[in-house]
Amino acid sequence: MILTVTPNPAIDLTYRVTALEPGETHRVAAPAARAAGKGLNVARVIAQTGGAAFALTTAGGAPGLRLADDLEASGLPSELVPVSAPTRSSVAIVDEGSGVTTIFNEIGGALSPAEWRALGEAVERLAVPATALVGSGSLPPGAPDSFYAELVEVARRRGIPSVIDATGLPLLAAAEAGADVLKPNRRELADTVGIDDPVAGARALLAAGARLVLVSLGTEGMLAVSATEVSGARLPQPLAGNATGAGDAAVAAVATSLAAGIDDPALLVRRATAWSAAAVLAPLAGELDPAYPEYEARLVLS
Repeated sequence: MILTVTPNPAIDLTYRVTALEPGETHRVAAPAARAAGKGLNVARVIAQTGGAAFALTTAGGAPGLRLADDLEASGLPSELVPVSAPTRSSVAIVDEGSGVTTIFNEIGGALSPAEWRALGEAVERLAVPATALVGSGSLPPGAPDSFYAELVEVARRRGIPSVIDATGLPLLAAAEAGADVLKPNRRELADTVGIDDPVAGARALLAAGARLVLVSLGTEGMLAVSATEVSGARLPQPLAGNATGAGDAAVAAVATSLAAGIDDPALLVRRATAWSAAAVLAPLAGELDPAYPEYEARLVLS
């Protein structure tokens, strides 16, 4: 099974409006609400595509109970580390007229040293049967910048691949720890290494110690940059929809492939781009358009 670790989960609330008009009052139906956060979205996609995933996350307060109930109802195998800080919320407003989604992410509450230790101990224990380890998403305030690097080290000791989706110092630390795959988007990469060109930025992470960097380029597709090659993939035409979970779908594709022994960068970027595109047309983050197997054949490769 693929172990996903989400240290800063959220209750995702998705509202849909015919047209979003800033400064105006909108009457909307009740939002779709579900347990989320990047690693949970990754685990849901792995499960939808027939893989085995196990989601490790935290839960606190009344929102944490709601998160636990939703995970149980979904049937997704999971373990929740109890924390004092209430689980945060994330609000997505989908403008159905323009196809643009606006997102408001709460920062989340800090974890105590004892809670961080409990999360780390759970990672060590659950990594034993895992075939790959994924660390995804923002870290709560006061989190150690080394958290994702520590996940990489756990994966290395277990002899399994690691995939990290983060930004800033935690992303750089994961690179220095030798992560198998890093998956920032263009903006996260530039913010981390201070280089606007995505290929040059990816090479900076490779120089730091990462083995492969996949860079999401939004409507321009995705790049895979290794020490020896640069591969790209995109759809012929951009898709209109909710791109909230597109990056998580890409991570799910990469982790699934690595767990199956597939590590060719050109193959990884094709599968990641196809699943990411299929996520844009799904109603909620953590899901793919049921036609996702067909997307790979439509890609323009470079």
